[in-house]
Amino acid sequence: MNLILADSNDLIRIGLRTILAAEKDVSIVGEAHCNEELLEQIKSFGTSLILIDYTSAGFDIDVVPKALQLNKRVKFIAITPEQSAQTLVDALRSGVTSYVKKDCDLAEIVNAVTETGHGNKFFCGQILETIQRANIDVNDLDFDSFTCEAVILSERENEIIVHIAEGLTNEQIAEQLFLSKHTVNTHRKNIMAKLGVKNTAGIVMYAVKMNLISPNKFLFAPTI
Repeated sequence: MNLILADSNDLIRIGLRTILAAEKDVSIVGEAHCNEELLEQIKSFGTSLILIDYTSAGFDIDVVPKALQLNKRVKFIAITPEQSAQTLVDALRSGVTSYVKKDCDLAEIVNAVTETGHGNKFFCGQILETIQRANIDVNDLDFDSFTCEAVILSERENEIIVHIAEGLTNEQIAEQLFLSKHTVNTHRKNIMAKLGVKNTAGIVMYAVKMNLISPNKFLFAPTI
């Protein structure tokens, strides 16, 4: 597994290099301080994995799709401070394969690298909890269905999307909007068709992405 460390913080890179040096299957072939350096190193080295903090100075999430244009086989493991559910989903949509936090224990960080190198996805427990509290299952995300084409939704459809994202059933939505359950079900089908999604998780992801509902509603909701 040929790995590039991408982080503008020297101390962080030294720490990651030290942690991963003991892994026989991992070879660190480069270290990048910014987007431009990372893209140049991808061109120069036979890289299979990139461990990146795209929130650090000199980096942004746009570097991920740019890198994948250069090498479609490279896998990204994000390692960042805590982020919102929307930011996490945006990162996954951009091409990040695995995700851990910088305050994860060392074994989890190593596991993220090795598991991703073996073709698997890896999410630390805190990342999964953040996404799942937003009613999104990473296994249900249909990223390819979201395109840059305009999606025209009626005011009523946007209203129903918000209620769906809040976890209301068709029957509950019907009661709140004084509609029949059949009408709400028809709206739901039309919304899924327009968005190109296959399930409720896709609708929720769209609502978060378009700021129709705040991820904070889920992140700070009391657990039952």
